[in-house]
Amino acid sequence: MNNQQQSTITNGQGTLSSRLPSHKECREIWQSTDAVCFDVDSTVITDEGLDQLATFCGKDQEVKKLTMEAMQGGLEFQTALRRRLNIITPSLETIQNFTRSNPPRLTKDVDQLVEALQARDVDVYLVSGGFCSLIAPVAKMLNIPLENIFANRLKFFFDGKYGGFDESQRTSRSGGKAEVVSHLKKREGYSRLVMIGDGITDMEACPPADAFIGFGGNVVREAVKKSATWFVYDFKTLIKELESDD
Repeated sequence: MNNQQQSTITNGQGTLSSRLPSHKECREIWQSTDAVCFDVDSTVITDEGLDQLATFCGKDQEVKKLTMEAMQGGLEFQTALRRRLNIITPSLETIQNFTRSNPPRLTKDVDQLVEALQARDVDVYLVSGGFCSLIAPVAKMLNIPLENIFANRLKFFFDGKYGGFDESQRTSRSGGKAEVVSHLKKREGYSRLVMIGDGITDMEACPPADAFIGFGGNVVREAVKKSATWFVYDFKTLIKELESDD
């Protein structure tokens, strides 16, 4: 792309550089996008799902510390995920009880945004380092097909006790969201795919995403705010951008 901005951020594994399109290019891509990948935690929903599960299990302080370290790029993602789950050790019964008693809290206007995108025949995906069992209720609330969820999967033993997670999933490792985007572009032939999220793991998916929009409506990650060429604080802004192209 022309007029690209060199953005550099540092994580625990050294310097991570991404070539992001300019603010103007991002807006142009957004107005004609054919697919959008949303991060889920602190983007589509107001909370961090795994942190909420940890609170439900009485392990919130230990887990939140690791979540923050991972989101700021200070800990390799799969390592952080494994450590957090080993603290929580959620059983199948725990997951079922949690999802029944803790319905997702959608971020303001995200339902309208998804509806507006779908009305334009834009494919919408949920791409998350969280877990399918926690994200499925979110997808149902937004009328997003369950097959459009790309997230991690918990494993349980025959008696329902926690048995780890599927480490073969793309989203279980650092750079996994970029792998998902590459997979979707190759499989579906998308030419203008946009990634939206609050974290470094979202920003590092561009490229291969054609544009990245940083989201700060629930929490502001300073590294993302500093490096993103387009950063918004609410979804109404993105809805208006779509309407301005009509």
